[in-house]
Amino acid sequence: MMTKKTTLVFNIITIIWQLLLLLLLSCHDLNLANAAGGKWDLLMSNIGISAMHMQLLNNDRVIMYDRTDFGASNISLPNGKCRNNPKDLALKVDCTAHSVEYDVSTNSIRPLMVQTDVWCSSGSATSDGTLVQTGGFNDGRNMVRTFKPCSTCDWQEIGTGLIQGRWYSANQILPDGRQIIIGGRDAFNYEFYPKTASTNKVFSLPFIQQTNVPKEENNLYPFVFLNVDGNLFIFANNRAILLDYTTNTIVKTYPQIPGGDPRNYPSTGSAVLLPLKNLQAQTIQAEVLVCGGAPIGSYLKAARANTFVGALNTCGRITITDPNPQWTMETMPLARTMGDMVILPNGNVLIVNGAAAGTAGWGIARNPVLSPVIYRPDNPSGSRFEVQNPNAIPRMYHSTTVLLRDGRVIVGGSNPNELYNFTRVLFPTDLSLEAFSPSYLDSNSANLRPQIISPASQKNIKYGQRVNIRFTLSGSLLNTNLIKVTMVAPGFNTHSNTMNQRMLVLSSEKVKKTGIFTYQISSIFPNSSKLAPPGYYMLFVVNQDIPSEGIWIKIQ
Repeated sequence: MMTKKTTLVFNIITIIWQLLLLLLLSCHDLNLANAAGGKWDLLMSNIGISAMHMQLLNNDRVIMYDRTDFGASNISLPNGKCRNNPKDLALKVDCTAHSVEYDVSTNSIRPLMVQTDVWCSSGSATSDGTLVQTGGFNDGRNMVRTFKPCSTCDWQEIGTGLIQGRWYSANQILPDGRQIIIGGRDAFNYEFYPKTASTNKVFSLPFIQQTNVPKEENNLYPFVFLNVDGNLFIFANNRAILLDYTTNTIVKTYPQIPGGDPRNYPSTGSAVLLPLKNLQAQTIQAEVLVCGGAPIGSYLKAARANTFVGALNTCGRITITDPNPQWTMETMPLARTMGDMVILPNGNVLIVNGAAAGTAGWGIARNPVLSPVIYRPDNPSGSRFEVQNPNAIPRMYHSTTVLLRDGRVIVGGSNPNELYNFTRVLFPTDLSLEAFSPSYLDSNSANLRPQIISPASQKNIKYGQRVNIRFTLSGSLLNTNLIKVTMVAPGFNTHSNTMNQRMLVLSSEKVKKTGIFTYQISSIFPNSSKLAPPGYYMLFVVNQDIPSEGIWIKIQ
């Protein structure tokens, strides 16, 4: 029989246990609620064009364009200007714009004029910040166009700057600042821009032809990444090579991705070079992640039989610098074709846009995937994916996305129709522009968010230079072991391929406290243009996965 004292103790223990149980359950519920993170905001309901191609420039303005042979867009060219082009397939005289400049700071657009057809082209931001755009359709296949980052600039056409017509090709900035343009429809070769006497020709690349599937292709917009040794990793269809472009020699052939399913257009997946780390080490590791796509034969089944095969739900990850590289396969929580992969300032990867069935092409995809996914490459296998909050706008074929300096990701486009078509179709042409804010921008993370106070934005930095980066952090205790500095090259995005996207995690010394809320970290920049091609990068200080707003730096 229990005494009053024993009963009291028992009751106290029971109450404590119940409180602990409630606390555990509430924490469990909180974790489940946080499993879906991020926030969507509509920036503009109508930018006038469908954003099929997108590039952030170092003046915090985003250049977007669709195609000239669509007919009239929803935004007029300024001052009564019209484009007169007798070769155009839709309008010989067109007084509407097919390219716009989006000003991030004012959330406004400015119409731009392209003369020839830029549809399904490629591009790169060069070392001085100029966007160089290559190829296109119809009269634009051999064209090169440039856009300088200034408030009054417009497109300039350089004429036939390409020897081979380029449609669905891929570009990569090289260590010397030139760009290489690889592949494209019926283009089984590569060339350079600008050209020299020794490079004023095309260079045969049989690999592109070998990966071409008759009537289906599956090798367009190949994934191209500059490896740390200066060679090019090129993935097309379901396999990859390492190319020494200086001698036109294949120095390594990688194993086929397990399953053998295609990952390139039109069975479109996406790919990213994962953040480069340990940049002062004698050996630097480089990894590539390829996600999504469509099973073999999906394009023809959709285009000919109206049968929409489910998209791939797998990712392949490979260390391209290994002597004996092998693919490691992972399963995404959501199957996806036509997804886009964006490296976030903290080194995680956002997978967004796309469909769960069908392929790229006119009206041959179904089941839009509205929920993005965060991939955390440093987590243990099996715990890397996290589904995010969905948006309400399907982003299907011809959708785009890029990272902004403030850490948001802008999303636009979606036009699976052969012309502008806003009615009586399953997925109408979309002219809106949205922003996805990852959970690191939540207000409850404000006390963890660093603010860079020096150097000033637009700073010029030399290879191998050590720079003291000063930042403030108010309202929280700083764990010096959880601070890192990252630099991100803004990429050119189209057709689920973000060309030149690149992140480097800088080698840094321990953080020093220099004031009440002020700190300094000394970071060493990459010592080679093979690691970081010359040009503009966004620099971030990251505290416990919460990034600062970035600043622009130029490495040369």
